[in-house]
Amino acid sequence: MAKKKAFALRINEDMLKAIEKWAADEFRSTNGQIEWMLNEGLKKSKRTPKKGSE
Repeated sequence: MAKKKAFALRINEDMLKAIEKWAADEFRSTNGQIEWMLNEGLKKSKRTPKKGSE
């Protein structure tokens, strides 16, 4: 499993509320939902990190 790094994220309050609701609907934490969304974006743009370069 890749090492995780913490960082602060500034986000619009309404956007955060929408993400929190989406996360609850998918039985994920808000953090897990944001990670999933970022991962999906990387896959869609074909920018997923190669194994070993994570």
